[in-house]
Amino acid sequence: MSTTKDVSAESEGLTPHEVHRLKPGTIGLWAVLFIALANAAPITAMTGNVPIAIGFGNGLGAPAGFFFATVILTIFAIGYVTMAKHITTTGAFYGFISHGLGKVWGMGAGLMATLAYIVFEASLIGILASFTKSTIETFGGPSISWLVYALIGIVIIAALGYFEISLSGKVLGVFLVAEVIILAALAISILVRGGGPSGLEAGAINPVNAFSAVASDPQAAITGSAAIGLFFAFWSWVGFETTAVYGEESKDPKKIVPRATMIAVIGLGLFYVFVSWMAIAGNGLDQAIAISRGSTGNAFDLFYGITDRFLAGWVKDVYLVLVVTGSFACALAFHNAASRYLYALGRDGVTSGLRRTLGSTHGKHGSPHIASLVQSVITVVITLGFFFLQKPTDAAPDVAYIHQYGLMAIMGTMALLIVQSICSIAVIWYFHVRKQHPETASWWRTFLAPLIGAVGMLYVVYLLFSNIDFAAGAAAGSPIFKATPYIVIGIGVLGALVALALKYRSPERYERIGATVMAESHER
Repeated sequence: MSTTKDVSAESEGLTPHEVHRLKPGTIGLWAVLFIALANAAPITAMTGNVPIAIGFGNGLGAPAGFFFATVILTIFAIGYVTMAKHITTTGAFYGFISHGLGKVWGMGAGLMATLAYIVFEASLIGILASFTKSTIETFGGPSISWLVYALIGIVIIAALGYFEISLSGKVLGVFLVAEVIILAALAISILVRGGGPSGLEAGAINPVNAFSAVASDPQAAITGSAAIGLFFAFWSWVGFETTAVYGEESKDPKKIVPRATMIAVIGLGLFYVFVSWMAIAGNGLDQAIAISRGSTGNAFDLFYGITDRFLAGWVKDVYLVLVVTGSFACALAFHNAASRYLYALGRDGVTSGLRRTLGSTHGKHGSPHIASLVQSVITVVITLGFFFLQKPTDAAPDVAYIHQYGLMAIMGTMALLIVQSICSIAVIWYFHVRKQHPETASWWRTFLAPLIGAVGMLYVVYLLFSNIDFAAGAAAGSPIFKATPYIVIGIGVLGALVALALKYRSPERYERIGATVMAESHER
């Protein structure tokens, strides 16, 4: 079993302790990129989020909303990748914030980030089960409970999580390439044919329209809100930041993590703008809004319909299958991220029991196999909880999609956006208050960019809180939904309190919080 010394503790004059480490040099740039992009799940993001943005958010300006999100997230990523060049740790946010703002903030934010990735897998298992059930029945298959599909998905993901990360990278790469190809083919075919009934709808990429609300429909009790469009645009990127999580397992993290992060955020942004723009152009604005609001009985027809019309009927069938595989890939990617956050918290040795269990790695595969198993068990518990405790209603008949997917996504997004805001401040603190690596510090990369990023993230948090009832939809009456803000903030406060308790009762264990950083020159 591979072990290494806590090199950051050693450099700060602390007593180094042996820690298990993930298998180094396992994946390269493309594998890291595929895993991060699978987290963002382009086909799921486009199919699921664009109809909401068009029908209830900024309407024609939905693509411009994606462009605005691209700019803000790119600026955020500048500070993030600058930190990643100096700190290589599978804990990512947990490690960055511990080194920037201190261990109390690091533990609090680390637990919130862990919560986010844990519930994101449960969320994607919900939509995976829903998509699988509907797709199989569409093709004439048997009608069975969504729970069966959910448990099958969890078992397959658990098996992949047991082995080294390169296997997951290959699986995710295949699925990701397939979904990008079909979305790109659809968008290009619409562009080449000059769009639908109203042409290419050039106003869709006018940045001003990102902040304009779609027309309301009083008879249907629908009120347009630009904030909704912007929030769902930002939501579509969740997961791109996991590039840093795989730094320890990559071949050259100081180069790979920054490159993969910037390619992911900018590449996704341009792709999202193009695809959402062509979705409006292919349907025509009025028809796009109508479909998104349910005129056909299924808002996903915004994409299904134009796939059939601009490509072919059999391509639409392929699209239905890729929505299933895309949600599976996303669930697998979040499983890997959650496992590594659990592992990072465990290996820092706050307790010896955690170091032997969550903080251990497989002797052959170098994977966080116990943390992966724990993550799978948690996902099973959450899924069974929704199945047995949440009954279908007339307003929300699909528990897997409306409740498990929707509510867990809201909880995870809320936690992650708060952590990203804190991380941006940690970058400024690390370089300009603690004066670490003055050769890297600059007014743009390590001060202004992360400051703008923090403000942008906090703005999206505001959008979420101000529109949270709409985001939850028919699940807004659920006790889980009402408890979400308290759970997220409570987890963060709990982490901070644990760190404070260790600071005064066990200083040695306190110093280990977020301290494990892999130094390339020392380790490889």
